[in-house]
Amino acid sequence: MSSNTLQTRTEKDTMGLMEVPASALYGASTQRAVLNFPMSGRPVPAKVIKAYAILKAACANVNRSLHRLDEGRAKAIVEACREIEDGLPAFGGLGVHFPVDVFQTGSGTSTNMNVNEVVANIVCLRRHKPIGSSKDAAYLAEGGVHPNDHVNMGQSSNDTFPTAMHVAAALAIHGELLPAVKRICEKLDAQAKQWDKIVKIGRTHLQDATPIRLGQEFSGYAAQMHHAEERLHRALHALGELAIGGTAVGTGINTHEQFGSMVAAELMKRTGVHFREAMNHFESQHAKDAFVEASGHLKTIAVSLSKIANDIRWLGSGPRCGIGELVLPAVQPGSSIMPGKVNPVICEAVIMACCQVIGNDHAVTLGGMGGIGSLLDLNVAMPMMSANVMDSIELLTRSCHVFTENLLEGLKPDEERCKSLIEGSLAMCTSLVPVIGYDKSAAIAKDAFKAGKTVRQMAYETVVGQKDNAGVTITREAIDQYLDPWSMTLPGGEGAAGG
Repeated sequence: MSSNTLQTRTEKDTMGLMEVPASALYGASTQRAVLNFPMSGRPVPAKVIKAYAILKAACANVNRSLHRLDEGRAKAIVEACREIEDGLPAFGGLGVHFPVDVFQTGSGTSTNMNVNEVVANIVCLRRHKPIGSSKDAAYLAEGGVHPNDHVNMGQSSNDTFPTAMHVAAALAIHGELLPAVKRICEKLDAQAKQWDKIVKIGRTHLQDATPIRLGQEFSGYAAQMHHAEERLHRALHALGELAIGGTAVGTGINTHEQFGSMVAAELMKRTGVHFREAMNHFESQHAKDAFVEASGHLKTIAVSLSKIANDIRWLGSGPRCGIGELVLPAVQPGSSIMPGKVNPVICEAVIMACCQVIGNDHAVTLGGMGGIGSLLDLNVAMPMMSANVMDSIELLTRSCHVFTENLLEGLKPDEERCKSLIEGSLAMCTSLVPVIGYDKSAAIAKDAFKAGKTVRQMAYETVVGQKDNAGVTITREAIDQYLDPWSMTLPGGEGAAGG
């Protein structure tokens, strides 16, 4: 071990000598990856690194239970992993010691070795040994921890990275995204109930349709987000199956036959999330279909959230020359040139975030495909897939919170505007169809439009005194009953119509 004027230390691995930053907790293998992959400047997400630490600690505990790892080494590894999970505050943070780019070896081998080396070097420091002592024969004879022989015992990059990426995504969904989605559900449910008495005009194809209650529209939004909850639970189920125990190609070489199931149980105990050993290790390592499935659920949630945000943006358009049925909270000035303009910026930000999630899913899909990511006995696009899914989870989590706090909490209906638009809608004629027929109702709508009158006014002029389809004389009071907007929002009411 040596230091030079550039504040590096010399380490040796199976490929030869390598100069490593003197204070770095990683070793030669990680440094080679840093030099080999100067791709994006984006390291593997911190949550994946922390999930890796949780996994390595679980593996150490299981190896101790299987009497493959002695008590002292197992305890040292677990304690070092806890420091990584805490973010390495005493060492300058995770970013300093986990620098490997997302776009690296497709199996994540560089990240696995990065974790192994950092764990081993933390143990060195805790035992008052210099960084890099983890391969010193004398130190190891005294009970030191080797990055491969001890931290990586019974494991391979090929089963640890797919496991860590599942664990990271599952923990983020369980602990962050699900609560955010539940919060937006609660708010939309409350608004659906609160605004159920407000009748407004419905719109299909951006054209006037039959009346609908504002509460009914918002109940639809709430249902979308309740379905989002269900999709997240399905994603958790898919992510719960772990590759650990398959080692290199799924055969489980160099590990105990119970290792995978015991590690999954240890992870479940540690996190509270249901994990289980893969039913087929060849599938779980050779392909990443479960991860593609989880990403697909995230994409669907993005589509739902974007639809809701876009609808509210339309309904709040105006304030005078748009639809204007909703009054969006004014959170910031909307123009550098038009004074007093306020734009639906929260909706726009959320929609953009949703677009990114959809794009992320496309990359994940390509990563899971044969010929791009999945190739023979290993998927080789895992770091990229993991980074995209973690980005999607974070974007959706933050979008849900921002949408709830900065838009839904301050959203208000304009009841008078809702009433006035209903009365002026030509689609009101739909409720006359069972009374006078489709053709006559259509003629009333067209005549009302030409004359600049409402359907009610035109019906008063042309229908009162005539016979309905049952032969009963139509009165002015009957017209008002037929054209009651509330009745048109009820199943089986006069306003019920198909198409």
